[in-house]
Amino acid sequence: MIPVAAQLEPALFDDEVRKPGRAWLKKNGIPLDKAPPEPSKLPTYWRNTQKELWTSYEGVCAYICVYFYWSLGAHSTDHFIAKSSHAGQAYEWPNFRLSCMGANRKKNKFDDILDPFEIDPDTFVLNFASGKIKPNPTFSQEVQAKAQATIDRLKLNDPDMRRMRSEHYDEYLRGVPEWKLQKDSPFVWYEAKRQGLL
Repeated sequence: MIPVAAQLEPALFDDEVRKPGRAWLKKNGIPLDKAPPEPSKLPTYWRNTQKELWTSYEGVCAYICVYFYWSLGAHSTDHFIAKSSHAGQAYEWPNFRLSCMGANRKKNKFDDILDPFEIDPDTFVLNFASGKIKPNPTFSQEVQAKAQATIDRLKLNDPDMRRMRSEHYDEYLRGVPEWKLQKDSPFVWYEAKRQGLL
C-alpha cells in the first residue's frame, strides 16, 4: 500500500448519489451520523458513479495497489467508514476508496486498517526475494502495529499476493518496460525505485 491522493468528486455525484441517498435516509428517519438499522437495505446509489471512481483512481485498487481492468467486473466501491456504522457516509465521495472485490470483502466493516488517503510514504516495505511486505521498522511502534494489522486484515501476505508482487517484478526484469510496471503495480514499482532496483 502506498499513499493515494484523494480526487475531486465528479460533477454528477451530487445529483446521482448524495442527494438521492440523503433523501432516502430522511424519508426513512435515519440520521446521517447514526448507524442504519438495516444496512443491507441502503439503496446502492454509489454504484451510479463506480465507473467515475475507477477512472479517477486510474483503475488501481487502493488496498492491494494493482491495476485492474474495468471490463473484468472486479471493481467495487469501498466505504472506508463503514456504511453500517455511519449512514450518511454511504453517499459521500471522500469516503469512497476504489477497491477490487477481494480486498473490499476482507476489509468489510472493520476499521482497523490504515487509510491509503492518509498513510505516509514508506509505511510498508517490500522484500523482493519473497514478495512479502512488512511495516517499516524505522516508524514508531504505533504505526508499525497499525501497518501489521492492515497486512493481517487484508491478507496482504497470502501466498497469492506474494506471488503476484514477485511476478510483477520478474516481468520487469524480463523486459517489461518500467512504465508498464508503474501502471500495473505501483507499489512494486515504488519499492523497486526506492531500493535502487530499477
